[in-house]
Amino acid sequence: MSRGKATFIGFTAILMWTFLALLTAASGAIPPFQMAAMTFSIGGLTLASRWLIRPDAMRGLLQNWQVWLLGTFGLCVYHCLYFFALQNAPPVEASLIAYLWPLLIVLFSALLPGENLRLHHIIGALLGLVGAILIITKGGTVGFSAGIKSGHLMALACAFIWSGYSVLSRRFGEVPTDVVAGYCLITALVAFILHIGLEPTIWPQTPNQWWAVILLGLFPLGLGFYAWDIGVKKGDIMVLGASSYAAPLLSTLIMVFSGFASATWALAGACVLITLGAAIAAKDMIFKSNL
Repeated sequence: MSRGKATFIGFTAILMWTFLALLTAASGAIPPFQMAAMTFSIGGLTLASRWLIRPDAMRGLLQNWQVWLLGTFGLCVYHCLYFFALQNAPPVEASLIAYLWPLLIVLFSALLPGENLRLHHIIGALLGLVGAILIITKGGTVGFSAGIKSGHLMALACAFIWSGYSVLSRRFGEVPTDVVAGYCLITALVAFILHIGLEPTIWPQTPNQWWAVILLGLFPLGLGFYAWDIGVKKGDIMVLGASSYAAPLLSTLIMVFSGFASATWALAGACVLITLGAAIAAKDMIFKSNL
């Protein structure tokens, strides 16, 4: 698979993640760990269905403990910590800290063999970060006036965990993507245990809410992780890192067009910054494709 094709596949994961907010809003008042258990079960079983078509794909599960440790931290620990972070710090502040992960991917990728961190990568990622700040804060300010809480530290851990998972996946580039199904099923099991111990059970109330849950599991929390694994292993990981800031932008635009949010000057500014940042970060790829 070519580097450009793998990068495109990785970007489809970002596109799928843009529907997270809309589908979550449409799914009703399902507790977060119950939602994770349901959607990761759907995603994991969807990916595992490939084993019925190609039984040899199950061999992808025969990996050493380092691979399973990386996958468990990347998906399971990240999402559990993120839910706890939102409960133990102002959501806007926690989201802002957690969304340092695209910038960290760009920076950490410089440590990988064959990757060269250049100024335009950093500029692109920083422009994306500023755009994400505009979206998350809605043009306001975040002062952390209540001090640093445990949720802030959890959110920072999330940023390092997801960026670390994405970059280190490159070091296990020969591990087949089929193993992602195992990551999802482990995450579903842990989320189910946490749900039983911490939350009430609230099922979707309408067919539309059930469809929202199913679509969440099939795409953002299923095929999205599959596509991301291909992208970070075989694509241009620095471009993917900087382009990841398109997720909150596109997600907000979808919410606006769906009537769940309103258009603002902050959204317009974020659109310009994130688009410009992604273009700058992908400068080498864009010019190379035009040669």
